[in-house]
Amino acid sequence: MTRRVPYTILHETEYAPCGVPVSLAQHLLHLIPRELPWQTRESGTITIEPDLAQLAEGEDAFGSPVAWLSLDVPHDGLLVRAESHVTVIGRPLPKAEDSPEWEDVRDSLRYRPEPRDADTLDALRYLYASPRVPRDAQLAEFARAAFKPGLPLLVATRALMDLIFKTFTFDAKATEVSTPVHEVLKKKRGVCQDFAHLMIAALRSVGVPARYMSGYLLTDPPPGKPRLIGADASHAWVAVWCPENGWVEYDPTNGIQPDVRHLTLGWGRDFQDVAPLRRVVLGGLAQVAEVRVTAIPGGEDAVARPPDGAPPLRARRRQ
Repeated sequence: MTRRVPYTILHETEYAPCGVPVSLAQHLLHLIPRELPWQTRESGTITIEPDLAQLAEGEDAFGSPVAWLSLDVPHDGLLVRAESHVTVIGRPLPKAEDSPEWEDVRDSLRYRPEPRDADTLDALRYLYASPRVPRDAQLAEFARAAFKPGLPLLVATRALMDLIFKTFTFDAKATEVSTPVHEVLKKKRGVCQDFAHLMIAALRSVGVPARYMSGYLLTDPPPGKPRLIGADASHAWVAVWCPENGWVEYDPTNGIQPDVRHLTLGWGRDFQDVAPLRRVVLGGLAQVAEVRVTAIPGGEDAVARPPDGAPPLRARRRQ
């Protein structure tokens, strides 16, 4: 029987008052879950405090839902709260051994004058270097530890995911949001954004399309403890394109393939395309946002997060 798991997702981003008002602000929000064959968005709202903003919704260049937020009146402090209700449906994993050899996939994507079908053209957008993901010989060499000659594509991709999961260490203090992929490769430390970027860079460097997945991961509270509101975080993982199976997802931070515990906001070439909130402001002071995320499965309650001593985040991406 197919699993169906309903969720409530709460995502709050708050810029505290600093005493110097912002006179003009433009925001781009990727906070609306994407409709997918395995994920339905039942309802959702985005609320703003102060309630002075103009809000419009649409789609970005990759088909992911976005909202544009405009504040053209002076304001000191801002709270953006997104609440979504989604249902995630279990999906079977393809048989990795039945996928084509990775070299055949690579070769099929090389330039040719003949027209391409829509799926292949879409995949080609995720084959080349992007602002946060380089493509070079060093990264190809790293990938070839998993991409042995003649291996089926999905077998090799699973091996690459396992390589990152087993040989890299999660360390929230080791990197920043702008840390280059090559530094992550050298340090072998980082967070989920880093591991997703590294895996995508390695895949593209051997000629395999890969895209950056943005969303949430259901995490578990300590045994016997209630789920705390605001104690989760955003998450990032990877999807690789296989001609026979479409896009197949991998989570190198946790060494698993996504299932009903992964909730998708959208995707892009890298983090820059799908950052939860990006903004341009005039006035104010430099500020770091406080982000509070909660993913609550249906039928489960959550309690308010205490001001001190809250548990560490376990879904591992910076905002």
